[in-house]
Amino acid sequence: MAKKEHVSETPATQFLRKHGIAFSEHPYAYEEHGGTAVSARELGVDEHQVVKTLVMQDEAAKPLIVLMHGDRKVSTKNLARQIGCKSVEPCKPEVANRHSGYLVGGTSPFGTRKAMPVYVEESILALDKIYINGGRRGFLVGIDPGALVKVLPAKPVNCALED
Repeated sequence: MAKKEHVSETPATQFLRKHGIAFSEHPYAYEEHGGTAVSARELGVDEHQVVKTLVMQDEAAKPLIVLMHGDRKVSTKNLARQIGCKSVEPCKPEVANRHSGYLVGGTSPFGTRKAMPVYVEESILALDKIYINGGRRGFLVGIDPGALVKVLPAKPVNCALED
């Protein structure tokens, strides 16, 4: 794939380089509220390979990150049960921005402002390659999903619901 443009460094790309994780850069035309359907279409990849980074919180308002297939939703009940919490819910956008240091729509699990536990839908780890946010709206990085467990360290969970 031809490189369209060089994207300036983000905390996420700095984190990946520092940890020796190979990645490809995939800028695309960001659309407000377009989600993974837009990024998958723009990159010409299956939405199942595009991984969204969701900042959520438990009943004590402790933040956590959930990595989910673009074409799936998170079962917060199943997630809470698996991680030993009473409940899990998405953070409000301004709270998510504060925890991660990224704007919603550009949230990356790499190089977050606060260290948070990271949970990854187990089936993501079986994919050959994933596309995940590189720390800016309209910018994904292509990586081997094994890197999630290696450098984050993400814990596998089973909490996907058909979208």
